[in-house]
Amino acid sequence: MTAIISGSELASDLTGEDPPVILDVRWQLTAAKAPGEPAFDGRAEYAAGHLPGAVFVDLDAELAGPPGPGGRHPLPDLDVFGAAMRTAGVFADRDVVVYDGGQGWAAARAWWLLRWTGHPSVRVLDGGLAAWRGGLSTRTPDPEPGDFVPKPGETGAVDADGAAALARSGLLLDARAAERYWGDVEPIDRVGGHIPGAVSAPTTDNVGADGRFLPREQLADRFRSLGAVNGAEVGVYCGSGVSAAHEVLALAVAGIPAALYPGSWSEWSGDASRPVATGPDPQ
Repeated sequence: MTAIISGSELASDLTGEDPPVILDVRWQLTAAKAPGEPAFDGRAEYAAGHLPGAVFVDLDAELAGPPGPGGRHPLPDLDVFGAAMRTAGVFADRDVVVYDGGQGWAAARAWWLLRWTGHPSVRVLDGGLAAWRGGLSTRTPDPEPGDFVPKPGETGAVDADGAAALARSGLLLDARAAERYWGDVEPIDRVGGHIPGAVSAPTTDNVGADGRFLPREQLADRFRSLGAVNGAEVGVYCGSGVSAAHEVLALAVAGIPAALYPGSWSEWSGDASRPVATGPDPQ
């Protein structure tokens, strides 16, 4: 099974005998909003119209823990995450499809968490809500409680020391915008720059103008050009472990396994003892 699904494929699956569970994870990074612009409210967007049967999942409350030394979106308490997934009707043996408003970052975070904690069948709606050609619903479903119990995998995630090791001996990709990698701007975290040895690889370059992922071979070529060759171990980080999940998803589409550094730059830069590199070069 692939990591993504098209709108037409999802419409077909929903008419089958065992339709997937649908999770709506609409979210935006509020720190990136223009001054004076109202904060994005994913739950209100969901209430105004969502895929029929979809259950809303709150990224900040259910897919991440409270901000702190571990970053702005550290890993959630797995009891909280598991309870949220069961309330949403997630079963260990039933397909799950996740979507967001179109950027794909939040959906990818949910995809990564479910996969990392042992769910065998999760896909992201490629292109998000805009890829859905069917009608929308304002009805809040009341699904049968699921049975999924998250069990973190031994691989697929790295901490700060693991990210540093990957930057030295494998390939560590920085999924943020290039100007943040360079250290020219830093709108959120304590200091700008990047983890020494990390390679700039903005996740926005993995999608086309319609927000959908580039073809598999095109993605594979891109990651090979960045150093994902000869079985190199690959890791990804971003500002807080959300957009990096989208890059891990792009790598999965390309057939390249990669680990996520959940704390990402918000954790790394919050520790003044850790080194910071600036400029366009990894070192």
